[in-house]
Amino acid sequence: MIPNTFSQKLKTILPVVLGLTALTLQASSHREAPLITYSPKVDGTDLYAFRSYEAGRSNFVTLIANYYPDQSPQGGPNFFMMDTNALYEIHIDNNGDATEDITFLFEFSHEFKKLALPIGPANNQLTNPVPLINIGQISAGNTAALNVVEKYTASIIRGPRRTGARAAITQVGTGTALLTKPVDNIGNKSIPDYTNYANSYIYSVDIPGCSTPGRLFVGQRKDPFVVNLGETFDLVNLNPVGPATLEKDSLAGKNVTSLILEIPIECLITGPTNPVIGIWTTASKVVPGVSTNQVSRLGQPLVNELVIGLSDKDLFNSAHPTMDGALAGYVTHPTLPALLDVLFGVTAPTNFPRTDLVSVFLTGIAGLNQTTATAELLRLNTSTPAVARDQQNNLGVIAGDTAGFPNGRRLGDDVVDIALRVMMGKLLSTNDAPAGQLPYTDGAYVDATRFPSTFPYVREPLPGSPNDFSVLVTLLSSTNVNGTFAPTAAFYDANQQKLVAPKTSINQMFYTLQADGPVAFDGRRIETTPNVQLGIQRQ
Repeated sequence: MIPNTFSQKLKTILPVVLGLTALTLQASSHREAPLITYSPKVDGTDLYAFRSYEAGRSNFVTLIANYYPDQSPQGGPNFFMMDTNALYEIHIDNNGDATEDITFLFEFSHEFKKLALPIGPANNQLTNPVPLINIGQISAGNTAALNVVEKYTASIIRGPRRTGARAAITQVGTGTALLTKPVDNIGNKSIPDYTNYANSYIYSVDIPGCSTPGRLFVGQRKDPFVVNLGETFDLVNLNPVGPATLEKDSLAGKNVTSLILEIPIECLITGPTNPVIGIWTTASKVVPGVSTNQVSRLGQPLVNELVIGLSDKDLFNSAHPTMDGALAGYVTHPTLPALLDVLFGVTAPTNFPRTDLVSVFLTGIAGLNQTTATAELLRLNTSTPAVARDQQNNLGVIAGDTAGFPNGRRLGDDVVDIALRVMMGKLLSTNDAPAGQLPYTDGAYVDATRFPSTFPYVREPLPGSPNDFSVLVTLLSSTNVNGTFAPTAAFYDANQQKLVAPKTSINQMFYTLQADGPVAFDGRRIETTPNVQLGIQRQ
């Protein structure tokens, strides 16, 4: 038997080298509509909303709006600054009419310091600006070598987003409204301690109209969305009812820009008898003095990717939720189940209209987070108790964890698998969905333990350097959990991201790792037939 928990010793020894190389895909599932592919800076990639599960913060809601997909860590010399002619917004509907009652607005600016160097001898010298984003090391409290400083303001708007009452969100203690976004993770030489540097830009903030301060962080993060992208969009070139843990995360080597705001629950709802809020994000391009055009919109994940027809994707991105009735036919009569039926012979649901999908995508679930309006929003019942990170079920509501998707969305919720199962009839009877109880999956596994349990919850971004993501690892084994562990012969299966070791005649064996990088066993991906296979993941 192999135990489910392991000692994880991160030391350098020898023989097995894991080539955990970052993927270099040139596209991401986030590029969900034709027109938005031309404007990646304003492409909303994911929205998360959950009751905070950090200890002592259960009276808060955390909102995470991610933008600017497909960020390669080696993105110099400009890296990934936000659009200064755009409005980034998180909208809250707190009375069920699918119209914003509260909007959190973010606007960005760039300060170019024009750092220059004298070049040439004294009698023939020019002082020229440098072409790089930094000219020396950067650390918390020491950014003199940074050539560009990215700033932003955050505002709260009560009422309609363009005409409502607007007030600045400010840093507690200083009253400062112009806040700083940490520079992207250039590399380990430029920013040796990125964690400490980035954390220095976590702000405690006063939010007008709220009696308790919130917290705010805006900056680059490791993209938290996990999906087997290539096979999914290649006519689902995988076994959709195979193991849930054996495929690669196509975004494993990508970063994203996160707008993360933690707000007191009482500041978001109209009162304790009306705890459900609807959330969505938008981004709008601004032509100063001429126009403001919404180009991106996001509520629940995967709706525009897998539900809305290709010809209407741009329309969806520009629409207000109150207009969603025009596109309801895509939900009541979805095409994805029919495609899976044709491709794999798994019988698609036969009950039309699909009222089960209407409740998930358009109205909320009765008794949990239902609202009156029919609109595509991410709905969150703020009275549902938070579940500690290590107790969360990554399948959320369909697995009995009512604090998970689609009651809001947490980072560890496997929304791809949830969406596939619900689309194929998980909520229907077997009469209406003969194949509805099959464990549909894209094979790319995620759960909450892969993310921090404290604000800002999303992992720090991958560094631009060093760009060798290999890790030197030794597999050690022992017949006694308290005994002496010795190196064990093993090889690394790069496709499955597993260490494979020969099976012995000993009934019980314990394993641990020694490594020169942050890797650990993935306890969900362990097999003992025909040999010992141990899933490995980068921390």
